[in-house]
Amino acid sequence: MAPDDRPRLFRDIRAACESGWDFSSRWLAAVDDRTSIRTTDLVPVDLNAVLYGVESALADWLARLDRPEAADRYADAAERRRRAIEQYCWDDDREFYVDYCWTDGEQTDRLTLAGVAPLFVGAADHERAAAVAERLRSDFLRPGGLVTTLETTGEQWDAPNGWAPLHWMAAVGLRRYGHDDLAAEVTDRWLSLNRSAFEERGRMAEKYDVQSAAVAADDGEYRLQYGFGWTNGVATALGAGRGATTEPAGEPRQ
Repeated sequence: MAPDDRPRLFRDIRAACESGWDFSSRWLAAVDDRTSIRTTDLVPVDLNAVLYGVESALADWLARLDRPEAADRYADAAERRRRAIEQYCWDDDREFYVDYCWTDGEQTDRLTLAGVAPLFVGAADHERAAAVAERLRSDFLRPGGLVTTLETTGEQWDAPNGWAPLHWMAAVGLRRYGHDDLAAEVTDRWLSLNRSAFEERGRMAEKYDVQSAAVAADDGEYRLQYGFGWTNGVATALGAGRGATTEPAGEPRQ
């Protein structure tokens, strides 16, 4: 790599770290080449779905506080963002939500579990939510839950690993659109893996190998972490009501 390319590389590495997906083939132009990382060239579908959820929540809260002008402003912002997600991040051919590369003017070719985020916040219509559910069942579901991506690269946010926050978003999003059976299947597989790994090792882990239904290997940039806050929180919440939880603001699109 030429010295002049290093600032761009470091910027995109920092952006990937900030996303939480550090690291994943999701951010790479070439699956097997980390120097092809292009995080800041991408419009992440999950980030924009979360922003839609925030804007929708603010619109709802401001209306309750009798601030109609501010409420309308956020409602308009949420609707503009929802339309943009549908225009740029919905892949008609693969019937799934993906990231959009704004520098190339085209969608990425990677299917990742970030595609459940529009369901989690209620931005999708029911037809597209049903297509996402089918794609999850056919391509992502493994013995221990949902795999993060369909690529096996040695990066920790790729196959065969699964992560608690993504299982939370998937289970809640599926239930939101009435796909209760699949949500229950995802929840049961994930919690069963959490339980069996805890019984074996006596502690909860940051991530799990959902393909082998075991604690994940020490892949990625650091040793496997135990504890673990988001795993504990998601296990508690999913276990309490099998995913029947308070949903983010915003009604599912018709």
